[in-house]
Amino acid sequence: MKYGAKAQVWLYRRTGGRIGGKWRIGSGFRKPVPVLLLGHRGRKSATEYTTPLIYLLDGDNVIVVASQGGMPKNPQWYSNLMASPDTWLQIGSERRDVHARTADFAERTRLWPLLVERYADFANYQAWTDREIPVVVLSRR
Repeated sequence: MKYGAKAQVWLYRRTGGRIGGKWRIGSGFRKPVPVLLLGHRGRKSATEYTTPLIYLLDGDNVIVVASQGGMPKNPQWYSNLMASPDTWLQIGSERRDVHARTADFAERTRLWPLLVERYADFANYQAWTDREIPVVVLSRR
């Protein structure tokens, strides 16, 4: 997965999202879903990372899910964002500076069904883990 993500980031950047801008795996096979690139800084190493993620637009905010395929722990990018929430994202060829925060209970309750409608496997991931999968709100800075 790590090397596949690196290749996807490379292609996405070089084509402005024309290649690598859709997720076509799992429930995305029949209904491809849009992908963005999210920058984050390692909370211990300070290394810059870029992660491709499925997203949902919610007004001017961009919503991503820290699902990690239903694994028991949150993904590293989520921990990195919580430690250093001012970052950037790229959708297609547009790059914007954003501030990340975890959705509160009311926001998550409203957004979760929309996210599952976008990518049905999110419901499976939540069923496979005991943790509540975080929903992350990325707001323009």
